[in-house]
Amino acid sequence: MTTLAGLPVSRIGLGLAALGRPGYINIGHATDLERGRDVPTMEAHAHTVLDAAHAAGVRYFDAARSYGRAEAFLASWLAAQGLAPGAVTVGSKWGYVYTADWKVEAENHEVKEHSIANLTRQVAESRAILGSYLGLYQIHSATLESGVLGNRAVLDELGRLRADGLKIGLSITGPRQAETLRVAMEVEVGGSRLFDSVQATWNLLEPSAGPALAEAHAVGMGVIIKEALANGRLTGRNDDSAFSVKRRAIKVEADRLGTTPDALALAAVMSHPWVDVVLSGATTVGQLRSNLDASKIVWNREIDDRLASLAEGSDEYWTTRSRLPWN
Repeated sequence: MTTLAGLPVSRIGLGLAALGRPGYINIGHATDLERGRDVPTMEAHAHTVLDAAHAAGVRYFDAARSYGRAEAFLASWLAAQGLAPGAVTVGSKWGYVYTADWKVEAENHEVKEHSIANLTRQVAESRAILGSYLGLYQIHSATLESGVLGNRAVLDELGRLRADGLKIGLSITGPRQAETLRVAMEVEVGGSRLFDSVQATWNLLEPSAGPALAEAHAVGMGVIIKEALANGRLTGRNDDSAFSVKRRAIKVEADRLGTTPDALALAAVMSHPWVDVVLSGATTVGQLRSNLDASKIVWNREIDDRLASLAEGSDEYWTTRSRLPWN
């Protein structure tokens, strides 16, 4: 166990992006939900994965208003477990509205809105569902282009929520993650830094935000890493012929260490001292258990050197990600 902005967390957390809605961009997501995508079936499935995660020591759970029914599934699981607030740490996010209407194929799955009206509405919704379990509330996918980091009304309201006891964070995305984070680090409300944490994409294909994340950690911000498996591109499910050389390099290194590609990718994240939590995005118990094996891997500089060639340019990475199909 460790802490994130003063909240107790496990080094590996569970993100519910793929568990809370019937469609997502993870490779193979459709196969993971083959038992059914109706709400009761998916809620029972989510509870099964949450049970396994908690039994294995996972103590940080990450949701969002736009993750379909993720918050509701998590809340019903917490109630069924009889866990007291503080026994686990729950983070959620505001800023996207779920618009897919429980469909896999939709014109828009989620719509970004970083307005004060949306913040006010969504934080009330999150609190109504999660109650006192909610410990960390984050801007969902803050970017410089959205203008949210310069929206005084939003920032002041986040400051009020922070004074009321919530930890405040932001998640970042896209090829300008580092620039966005450095701007966020300078945001103050009431004379002190607003953001307690940052959630960012870092993986073997897209490591560009690393230096900025190290800076954030050094000034006291908690660091959560998402998409460590690049939405499945760093797993054995990625059969893209254009990825064959990199897939072979990953398998060779995983075999050498006696592990799996997904555990290898997560261990690469955990090897950095500036990482507090890395999220597993597992949709099945089997995936979760394989992910958790990352904690058994002893990392060293030689592994870094052998895998350095996997890195892609940021623009290339994010363009590829944008083309992943919802399934």
